[in-house]
Amino acid sequence: MDVLVYSGPEILQTSLNNTLASLRSILVPYYTVQSITQNALTTQPWQGSCALLVLPRCRNRFLSVASKHIKEFVEAGGAYLMLGTDASAIPRSTGLGFGSRGLSLGLEAGETPLKFFDKSNNCYLTCDEEVAEDRVTPRVVALQTPDGTVVNGIYDTEAAQFKGFNDIKGVSVLARYSTDGAEGHIAGLSIPVSKGRIALWAPSIEYPLTEEPVSSAIADSIKLSAEEIKPFDKIRTKLLTTTLLELGLQLPQETEKEQSITRPLPQFLTSTPGKPTIVFQITDAVAAPRAGVQLTSVKDANDEFYFHPLQESSDLLKSTREEAKTSSDPSTWQPKHIIVCQDGALPERELTPLFDLDLFYNALSSARENQGLPTSSEPWGMGEALLYGEAVTSTQTLLDKQLPTPLLSLASHQLAGRGRGSNVWLSPAGCLQFSLLLRVSLDSFPANKLVFIQYLVSLAVVEACRDEAILGAKAGEKVRLKWPNDLYASVGMGKDDLRKIGGVLINTSFSGGKVDIVIGTNIESFRSPAAEIYDNRLWLECP
Repeated sequence: MDVLVYSGPEILQTSLNNTLASLRSILVPYYTVQSITQNALTTQPWQGSCALLVLPRCRNRFLSVASKHIKEFVEAGGAYLMLGTDASAIPRSTGLGFGSRGLSLGLEAGETPLKFFDKSNNCYLTCDEEVAEDRVTPRVVALQTPDGTVVNGIYDTEAAQFKGFNDIKGVSVLARYSTDGAEGHIAGLSIPVSKGRIALWAPSIEYPLTEEPVSSAIADSIKLSAEEIKPFDKIRTKLLTTTLLELGLQLPQETEKEQSITRPLPQFLTSTPGKPTIVFQITDAVAAPRAGVQLTSVKDANDEFYFHPLQESSDLLKSTREEAKTSSDPSTWQPKHIIVCQDGALPERELTPLFDLDLFYNALSSARENQGLPTSSEPWGMGEALLYGEAVTSTQTLLDKQLPTPLLSLASHQLAGRGRGSNVWLSPAGCLQFSLLLRVSLDSFPANKLVFIQYLVSLAVVEACRDEAILGAKAGEKVRLKWPNDLYASVGMGKDDLRKIGGVLINTSFSGGKVDIVIGTNIESFRSPAAEIYDNRLWLECP
């Protein structure tokens, strides 16, 4: 499931960055936390996989074409969090419910204020009223939680206030402002709206107290050192955690977060030991037009790759595993590392604890022999050139670099897999995700026949799942194909008793009379709390 953080033009970039970082530190590995643009929010089908929609602090009043879509999402049962906002609860009898300003003039087509109607209290909930310029000065404030705990140094502006919420039903107060230890106005709250629930915070609890701009404001106003503020930052995180629980999210335990991988690890470029020149041919092609030169790095508009000899793999994995223990912004996941295994060599088993490369190549050789495939296929057969990583952004990340084919990319964890549209596919432990790069001539495979590749691969995956050696007869019979490319499992007799367990995604690109085909496949095969949330998928237990 996704936690989507709105990144439209109305949003402050610093608030967006801190929101993403704070939520990832709490929610990974149970949820993917990613930004969503205004265009994607208003045009893409994101609602079905969204566990929570978040709006960081805005530059000015939130008047947007996105308001309509946010409102519809909440009314249909969605959870919504808004940070650094003010809000008012206005009885329906007072008028249109647009707040103190009434109708908003001078807006672009489709731009509207954000408001909800609370049927149980017969009132409108309006968010982010327009405020005077002299009331937006940044400051740090103290908050008091319902159990009496006081936290100092929370980032805020004087402008944000909640009005009319003290006497309405269903409000859960998350914190109040504290002045000299006395309980003050509401600072954060949650409330059910139609079938959904919203949480609103006036201060910006997404800002870490130990980082800029808050750390300087704290040093100037309340004279606390970095060490003195650390306990308060833990309480800030607890406030955010409590908010997420109020909104219905399930949170990973500390041990699960410690074991999770939060950034990509090096990938091993390998080949079947019986064809030792494969890896050299691939790296020589990547290095073109400087063929024959030792490949050290490749950079394009999106990624930078560093290439390392196998001898460096142990130290490189040790350092990157340490980095992967701390949640980080995906924009910092550069460079990515490729360990080159020349001459048919394979890494030591302890370097790939979740995948046995030697066993894979032996099984592949046996399968090719059983199918009567030639052992001397040129340049090599499917699967005989393999790029494996314990954790990758996507198994398709390197496959758009004009590499020799066929090339299989496989991973144990996928941190930002590519789904339909702008969706990111979460692949926690126990999933099987891989991409296969093929290149064919359009003379032998006309473009109008390419659509059949998706159908054939989808059918092949279902057939493989049903094999008795894979899932067994009972579980295998449950696997179905929702035409043309979604994999489902039946959990009952009715037509609605289906749960998605994977899918097949085909990408093509054309050049020089040939077509590159990237076949991406993801299969959810083991039970995992991270992907079991909201019973969104059925997990098949292998015998």
